[in-house]
Amino acid sequence: MEREPSTQRWSMDEEDVSGDVRTVPHGRSLLSSSMVGSANRGRVLQTLFDLGPTSRAELARLAGVNRTTISGIVQPLLDQQVLVEGNPIRPSEAGGKPARPLWFSPDARPICGMMLMPDAVHTCLVTLAGTISAEHSVRFPVENPRIADIESAIETCTSRTLASARREPLGIGVAVGGMVDTDRRAIIAVNLAPVLNGFELGDMLTRRYGLPALLDHHPRALLVGDRWFGKGRGMQNFAAVYTGEVLGGALYLGGHLYRGRSGAGGELGHTFVQVDGEVCSCGRRGCWETIATVGWLRRQARAIGLDTPDEINSRRLVALAGAGVPGARDLLDLYARNVAVGIANLQQTVAPNFYVLHGDVVGGGEIMAEAIAGHVRALVPSRSGGEISFAIGETEDRAALLGAAGLVLSELLQFPL
Repeated sequence: MEREPSTQRWSMDEEDVSGDVRTVPHGRSLLSSSMVGSANRGRVLQTLFDLGPTSRAELARLAGVNRTTISGIVQPLLDQQVLVEGNPIRPSEAGGKPARPLWFSPDARPICGMMLMPDAVHTCLVTLAGTISAEHSVRFPVENPRIADIESAIETCTSRTLASARREPLGIGVAVGGMVDTDRRAIIAVNLAPVLNGFELGDMLTRRYGLPALLDHHPRALLVGDRWFGKGRGMQNFAAVYTGEVLGGALYLGGHLYRGRSGAGGELGHTFVQVDGEVCSCGRRGCWETIATVGWLRRQARAIGLDTPDEINSRRLVALAGAGVPGARDLLDLYARNVAVGIANLQQTVAPNFYVLHGDVVGGGEIMAEAIAGHVRALVPSRSGGEISFAIGETEDRAALLGAAGLVLSELLQFPL
């Protein structure tokens, strides 16, 4: 599915709906009429993502406008096969016409989601309703991979996925297991795969496929997936926390994803939790990542002679604790507390109140989630402003791929991420 490099602007259909922006003094901007139309379409689509299938009448009520106005907004989206009407819903006892809820069409242009980790690339197609298809994975060479080998693997994997698309995808979103520069669409550093350092992946994908391409840090992509397709739908404040071979997180505050300048913020795994603690992979001491990853868990299991340490993870640890294996329950509690320490610092600083857990701890299910939640509540003083709550997110691959697609979706809808 090779294309010439594209100069197209972001749009849901083939037309340029971005409109003109006219600047006025003091750096403020006025929206042209076409921009107002694009913004209104984005707001309607955002409401559907938040609420699920919704009728025109309900959309009009929520927006404080008449049904005719909503019909004028959604009709082009129906014509472009972005939306589709569902089966009629019986009217209430008060009477009226049967409502036909609007939802995303399975024939809408998909998004290509990509997860780039230190050892492999994974791609798929994602519909606007969050359905994943055409998944492919390619592993990188184990011995001394070159950047040319990485590019070849990425191209092979992406081309296989795009070949399954019936319509041209809206773009390519990438969740990167490392530090990224979101402005340059480039990878800054991947500690576990230095060959990727400095790789301008976004430019490479756009040149090769003629599609807009966006990159972001893996934990932030997880949060974006939660926002559009998961437990964070409709929320204004929450955080995502990921545990695995590395540890990370992301913040969504006041309806905005916190990135920092050029995506440099949110490196939660490298916040300090132990002064002069263990040396981290980043070369510094005492990072949260040194006490709350699967690597730490395996070292601790090995130290106490617990089962087969190299295979220990949250799922296995919960099972061993449930079976009464000596040392397992104490290790489970310590692991949960170590994860909770970083979350408690986060709660004390910005108080998102709601946390979606991803990665290894998901395998431990509700038992692990409750253990982490209990320690957080013990570490954070009780105060007004809402109870701290937790939810278990999607499995790692699915969550990252949905989040990668969400990066594109956010740009399309001009959503303030």
